[in-house]
Amino acid sequence: MLAYRHQFHAGNFADVMKHALLARLLVALGRKPAPYCYVDTHAGIGRYDLRHEWSQKNAEHEAGVALVWQRADAPPDLAPWLDIVRDMNPEGRLEHYPGSPEIAQRLRRAGDRMVLSELNPADQATLKANMAGLRGVSVVAQDGYKTLSSHLPPSERRGLVLLDSSFDRAGEFTRLVQAVRLAHERFATGVMAVWYPLMDPSAMRRFERSLHECGVRRILLLELSVHPEDWRASLRGSGLIVVNPPYGFDREARGLLAWLAEALAPQAGSSRVQWLVPE
Repeated sequence: MLAYRHQFHAGNFADVMKHALLARLLVALGRKPAPYCYVDTHAGIGRYDLRHEWSQKNAEHEAGVALVWQRADAPPDLAPWLDIVRDMNPEGRLEHYPGSPEIAQRLRRAGDRMVLSELNPADQATLKANMAGLRGVSVVAQDGYKTLSSHLPPSERRGLVLLDSSFDRAGEFTRLVQAVRLAHERFATGVMAVWYPLMDPSAMRRFERSLHECGVRRILLLELSVHPEDWRASLRGSGLIVVNPPYGFDREARGLLAWLAEALAPQAGSSRVQWLVPE
């Protein structure tokens, strides 16, 4: 299990992977004129101070965003996320990092709406303060999984759901599969992105098999590893399941993740992009 408060992990390699892909999904949604709704089930506090003692404890950002944010050779597909990181650190010192709500609110258009769910009272209060004054942004105190029932389908009938569970309790992979099925039943045309840590290979095979058998089509699997498969000392990698990805997203993700694998872990890095369930 992982530490619940994301401040400990802000800007690590898993964030880099997740947020770079999230930015691509939001850019794709913004290409069509109709408004969309972004639903974040485990929103955290929105933006992070990397000088905070929790972030400094293991300094995970040093093996993540710090390795790539000033790279001149970064691929163009990384630009939407990189531009936000750089804009938050204008003095050239890496001190702040955008969480998923900050990325989403910077990339949305005037008519696009956001629903940010956060259960932890302290984090929810901070998130409200960070999003204060922004029109079209709702912060709700709710279990992220219940948000899927209460806020789907959105009135816009277009949108993206990010399910970024903390993995601080057992049985989370089972809950993820159930959530994918529920979200698809309520919002079949929506895009859903589900983050997960790479655990032992047998657990990952069971997870993939359960997704394959859950009855949902168009499931794209994306993974980034910075350690070999037998690594146990810390998180070895992370993945993102995307249901109903936009056209061409698989190609974008393949190039983006290959570059990140080399940039973040030149010796052991690897990436995987595979249609787990096609049309």
